[in-house]
Amino acid sequence: MITLGIETSCDETSVALLDNEKIISNIIYSQLEHSAYGGVVPEVASRAHLEKIDRLTTALFKEASMSISDVNLIAVTDSPGLAGALLVGVSFGLGLHESWNIPITGVNHLEGHIFSSLLEHPQLEYPFLALVVSGGHTALYKVTDVGCYECVGQTVDDAAGEAYDKVGKMIGFQYPAGRAIEDESLKADIDNTSISFPVARLSGSSFDFSFSGLKTSVKYFLADKNAQYIAENRPLICKAFQNAVISSLVTNAKNAARQCNMKRVVLVGGVACNRQLRKSMADVFGSEVYFPHPKLCTDNAAMIALCGYKHYMKNDLRFPRMNPSKGI
Repeated sequence: MITLGIETSCDETSVALLDNEKIISNIIYSQLEHSAYGGVVPEVASRAHLEKIDRLTTALFKEASMSISDVNLIAVTDSPGLAGALLVGVSFGLGLHESWNIPITGVNHLEGHIFSSLLEHPQLEYPFLALVVSGGHTALYKVTDVGCYECVGQTVDDAAGEAYDKVGKMIGFQYPAGRAIEDESLKADIDNTSISFPVARLSGSSFDFSFSGLKTSVKYFLADKNAQYIAENRPLICKAFQNAVISSLVTNAKNAARQCNMKRVVLVGGVACNRQLRKSMADVFGSEVYFPHPKLCTDNAAMIALCGYKHYMKNDLRFPRMNPSKGI
C-alpha cells in the first residue's frame, strides 16, 4: 500500500511516499528565510509552502519513479500548527483527494512525531512513554496503542526548542539556534562549573515543564556582562543552559516512566537531535530508549504518512479538519 504524506505545519515543507511502513522517498525543504527575522514569520512560512509544495511533490514522484495514480492513501497534517501553513498542506491534499478519488486522512502533528520512532524501530512494542521535544512542543505521553495517548506532562510556558532559540538570540546566534548552542557547549571545559542556571521544579504530582524562568535567568545573567565577557565565556554559558534543559527533560521522563510503570521510552521531535540529550537519556534508560534518525526528528512527511497508514489499518480515517491549537 502506497501512502503519500504531506507536512506543512510550521517552517518545513515536506512530502513523502511510504510502501506500507517502509520509506520510499522523503523530501524536506527547510525554510531558511526566517533566520533574517529571528523566528518563524507565519505569513512568510505560508507563502514558502505555497511556492514549494507542488514542485516538491513532482520531484518526489520523479525520485520514486511513481505517479499519483500509484497512491492508495493521502495523510496530511491538519493540527496543531500555524493556521496559514496548515491550510496550504490541507488544501493541496484535498485537491489530490478530489481529483484522483484517493482516500485521505488528517494527522495530528504530535502524533506523527511519536510515530517517527516506529519508522526507525518497527519492532517497538506498546506501551511506551514518548517525550516529544521541539520548537513548539514539549510533552510526555503515555502511548498504549495507535490513537491511544495520555498526556502526563507538558510545558506550562515555553517549549524547550523555543528556549534554545531565544537564548541563542541573546548570545548572538542566528535562528534556529539549537545546533549552534550544542556545538558551542562542547568547547567548554567539562570540569568548569563556574556558571550554572536553575532547573524549574513545579509543585504537584504532574510531570510538567517550565523553561521561561530559565530563559529569564540567562537574560539577567547577561544583562550586566559586556560583549567581551560573553564572547569569551559563550561555551560555558551554552553548557550551563543546555545542562539545565536536559536535566529538566530527563528527570521528568525518568519520574514519569517510574510512576507509569513504563520500561520503554522514545525521544522524538527536533530537539531529539541533540547528542547530549540522547546520551543523558541512554544513561538513564539504557537499551530501552529509542531515537529516530536525526533527519526523522525534524518535521517530515514520512512520520505523517506512517501515522496515517497505521490509522488506515485500524479503519480509523479522519477527514482533515484544521485545528491549529489542537494537541493529541
